[in-house]
Amino acid sequence: MEERLQKILANAGVASRRKCEELIAAGKVTVNGEVVKELGVKADPAKDAIAVNGKKIKSESKLYLLFNKPKGVITSMHDEKGRTVVTDFLKGVKERVYPVGRLDYDTEGLLLLTNDGELANLLTHPRHHVAKTYLATVERVPHGDALDKLQKGIKLDDGMTAPAEIEYHDVDPEGKQATISITIREGRNRQVRRMFEAIHHPVIRLKRVSFGGLTLDNLQRGKYRKLSDAEVQSLRDAAKQAERGE
Repeated sequence: MEERLQKILANAGVASRRKCEELIAAGKVTVNGEVVKELGVKADPAKDAIAVNGKKIKSESKLYLLFNKPKGVITSMHDEKGRTVVTDFLKGVKERVYPVGRLDYDTEGLLLLTNDGELANLLTHPRHHVAKTYLATVERVPHGDALDKLQKGIKLDDGMTAPAEIEYHDVDPEGKQATISITIREGRNRQVRRMFEAIHHPVIRLKRVSFGGLTLDNLQRGKYRKLSDAEVQSLRDAAKQAERGE
């Protein structure tokens, strides 16, 4: 059955669908020996010879991992500067998985990795608004009216944020810092850090503790585990429910 080329590549574990679109546009993909640069092209993976950078793709068994990313690790497959990347922690994983979304260098916590491009696209598409919860330790203790601004939506340089769920998690008795639980349903670059900067309470430490209802539980920093079939289905359901606004 014919499908869009970027979907075939993503399903084969090449990369996320968005990255696959970039590979196509850059002329890195061939179908039956011919370079394809148009995103609308369709192919049949059962009949057509599809290659990326001259290497023929092949289907892999789908793998879904939950990783507790340490601070100081790049959410990438490779780093030109030789810094530590998430795949350095995946010894023994033969499948070519890639991160679902990103956590910046100084952010730790829950990161999903998979070679299922369809699910990755489902979870990161702006239309689906899958919930992600962070614990943000910030300078000083924000007053309730400051946090109300985050709950209602606050203006950043790239526009208003959607409403967030906010609650105090821990407060330093001396008032030097506080840890706030914040749940967002967007995926802008450094969004949580910029939201707290906008209310003049810079983030000291940031940890993602939940994604689409999944949590770290007792998973140690730098370790990963496979998701169960039920957990994978729960992620699909979370994305579909978010799309419907439930």
